[in-house]
Amino acid sequence: MTGMVFQMPSDVRLLSEASRFFDTLPEGFQIGYTPWKEFPYKPDVKVKCAWQLRGLFLKYYVNEDCVKAIYTQPNEPVYKDSCVEFFVSPPGALGYYNFEFNAIGNMLAAFGSSRNDREFLPAEVIGSIDVMSSLGKKPFPEKSGKVSWELTVFLPVSVFGKHVSAFEKNIVLRANFYKCGDDLSKPHYLCWSEIKTLAPDFHRPEYFGELILS
Repeated sequence: MTGMVFQMPSDVRLLSEASRFFDTLPEGFQIGYTPWKEFPYKPDVKVKCAWQLRGLFLKYYVNEDCVKAIYTQPNEPVYKDSCVEFFVSPPGALGYYNFEFNAIGNMLAAFGSSRNDREFLPAEVIGSIDVMSSLGKKPFPEKSGKVSWELTVFLPVSVFGKHVSAFEKNIVLRANFYKCGDDLSKPHYLCWSEIKTLAPDFHRPEYFGELILS
């Protein structure tokens, strides 16, 4: 799986401006694979990605049958809520980052070489990541019924430490995008680049696709 990443205009500085810019772009990447037959439910989820020298922007568009967001603190298990995720391995990194966001923008973030080798990013690093949700910031229990929500994210270069000094044209990132909801009434596990394992497992960098900064 290969995707081209648009360049964000240099005059875009605010997350609200980035969100509006994304809405002018083509459809984006469909997070549409449901590899595990035990979890057939398939929300409609897309993501768009853009870059500047100062960092990477993401915008998720989600349509699902139920939504929940109860976790509010850094590195809590947001994957149990309505959750979108971005796993990425920058050039030269001997491992990958996982950024996981619930529907109100609370996040879990870590780096390591595998599922069992993860180190959480410190709260101050997580605090440097800008997130804006169309559902606001207040936690809520599960709500049933068709719901649409959007999440816009800015990941500054500094989040990636020594692994990326700056984003620039033609850099190739190995990555995958996910949607999940472990504790929802309709649990689900979706991915952009297909994973071929017997059980749900997002921590499989061998199945990452490529993102090319155009």
